[in-house]
Amino acid sequence: MKIESVLFSAGFFAFALVGVIYGLLTKWQEPVGPVALIFLAFMCGMVGFYLYNTGRKLDARPEEDPTATQDMAEGDFGFFSPYSWWPLPLAAGAAVTFVGLAVGWWLFFVGVVFSVLALIGWCFEYFRGEAI
Repeated sequence: MKIESVLFSAGFFAFALVGVIYGLLTKWQEPVGPVALIFLAFMCGMVGFYLYNTGRKLDARPEEDPTATQDMAEGDFGFFSPYSWWPLPLAAGAAVTFVGLAVGWWLFFVGVVFSVLALIGWCFEYFRGEAI
């Protein structure tokens, strides 16, 4: 987690600097911008501090080892169907659902039904019944 802690710590300094510059340019008359940026800097600092302390207690990850190979990463990322058509009707159902928010509730409910059916089809794509 070394890289993440460095990025968030750099965000602390960058947002704090931008917040102070923003405040100076507006002569501290605009109250929301500098305060929001300084709070954002402190939030980045808290996350960077947490990641730094957590990274000290854990072993190095394969991403942090420049000599690591791809197979050193742990765990299985899952099974992804190479020729599945179910994401297409699911995306169409989601599109109809979100268009229904703008057009009318009747279209929203049609999209939800279509999306749920497509999601069930995608989840049970390889289901062939209970094994006896």
